[in-house]
Amino acid sequence: MTDIDPITLSVLAGRMEQIADEMDATLFRAAFNPIIAEAHDASHGLYHATSGDTLVQGKSGLPIFVGVMSFAVKAVIEKADNELQDGDIYIFNDAHIGGTHLSDMRLVRPYFRDGTLFCYLASVGHWHDVGGAVPGNYNPGATEVFQEAFVLPPVRLARGGEINQDIIDILLRNTRLPQSAMGDLNGQLGALDLGIKRMDELLDEYGADTVRAALDALGHRAEALMRAELEGLPDGRWEAEDFLDNDGITDERLAIRVALEIKGDRMTLDFAGSAPQCAGPVNIALPTTVATAYVAIKHIFPALPANAGVMRPIDVLVPEGSLLSAEFPAPTGGYTETILRMIDVMFSAFAKAAPDRVVANAYGTINALSIAGKRANGQPWVMFSFYGGGHGGSAESDGLNHGNAPISTATIPPMEILEAAYPVMFRQWALRPDSAGAGAHRGGMGAIYEIEVLEENGAEAFLFGERGRFAPKGIASGGDAALNVFSYEQDTGWETPPLASKMRGIKLRAGQAVRLETPGGGGYGPADARAAPDIARDVARGLMTAKAADTAYGTAWREVPQ
Repeated sequence: MTDIDPITLSVLAGRMEQIADEMDATLFRAAFNPIIAEAHDASHGLYHATSGDTLVQGKSGLPIFVGVMSFAVKAVIEKADNELQDGDIYIFNDAHIGGTHLSDMRLVRPYFRDGTLFCYLASVGHWHDVGGAVPGNYNPGATEVFQEAFVLPPVRLARGGEINQDIIDILLRNTRLPQSAMGDLNGQLGALDLGIKRMDELLDEYGADTVRAALDALGHRAEALMRAELEGLPDGRWEAEDFLDNDGITDERLAIRVALEIKGDRMTLDFAGSAPQCAGPVNIALPTTVATAYVAIKHIFPALPANAGVMRPIDVLVPEGSLLSAEFPAPTGGYTETILRMIDVMFSAFAKAAPDRVVANAYGTINALSIAGKRANGQPWVMFSFYGGGHGGSAESDGLNHGNAPISTATIPPMEILEAAYPVMFRQWALRPDSAGAGAHRGGMGAIYEIEVLEENGAEAFLFGERGRFAPKGIASGGDAALNVFSYEQDTGWETPPLASKMRGIKLRAGQAVRLETPGGGGYGPADARAAPDIARDVARGLMTAKAADTAYGTAWREVPQ
């Protein structure tokens, strides 16, 4: 193996990360649907030629895809069975093979150098609609994947550089929005083409042996960094549990449990005791569970790189038959809600070992809301988006107000973009008072969104959320945040879903609206340790009512000069 000096390694690490960053940017600029173009729900990276392990991921890509995409590449390696050639491209969305859910379309392309497979490039993006019973594919009533979306196993989209139009025809026939799908597909293909070009330039400059040595060294370095972090923590075992509201079918809570154990330079995450596989779509496949463990670890140790070497000292134990290792064809469309709860319980467990390392629970739901209908000319429209809430307080500060979900760097699509693209109007988009958990450092504020339908033909709404029954938790004696509240307007007034956070088929006339009141973040540290001037400032700014401040903190804040 070629030796590589630290300076060259650093330069090559930056160059390869830049390749993935540039692939991200290419797709963001080319994509047709706002979930990719505005929210950046996509990712690109470089993957190992034989193992499929993640080598490099772009900084703009979603963290959840770091681990998941390695499973996607491994699936292609297994399917291709050494019959790959230069210019081949595989495409699929099967969540049980590649993780996450069916909206995430994956493209995997081998990169050859001098006739030898060097690595893989991969692209994943959240397509706007991939068929299924519910526009936008978040079907809270699904009991099998076939009710969520069209399922595509790994198939060869291109062979030797020649695109197979038959595959594209199948894809476009299985979506309500074929123009959007074609635009997103072209954007992903363009990103892969750019990645091939940049890899050629890099290897022309440094040579294949040197770059390959750098990739190997980056994996070893990631492992060493992780082991060093673990050695700096106390040995022990800590447990935590939390619950999902329900599975969208039966109104019964579902447990997510973890036992975190550290011994020297190794860590075990054991999810024994978590709920069994359920009827509804909050199940997740095993690749998603492993990837979620990486996301939590990356939050706790932010200096770690996006490289599979991080996971070498970590054992992730998942019970067979649980909702964290669901088998095909169990529905997985609501995977976001389950992995958010996984991160919450991992944070809560880790807070018992090293509370200064973690933040309190964030709002814990993306509130996947689809509003869909037909325009006067018969053309279908689908407004799918996710929404923000408060993040947890930390040892250093209050939580972030109205942030995006901690499973990703995906931003919340701007109101102006959504109003310009769809026949809706936002009556309200504001911070939600009294939504944060109390603490020495309080949580961040949730938000209020009220969305009116303008289309004369009316529309139908679908919600897939969580935290309607179990509030985001504080840590280190911090208080819990407010619950998620969803309501919708009918001729008889405002209604709420029987299952609290999930509902489908809500009929809306023109002029009627839906309303989301999202949770804040949990508090950090005891409420009696919060400075009175900080409480008075929150009340003066309208972030808390005086009554809520009295309840959470007592009345001493009222003595602060105004």
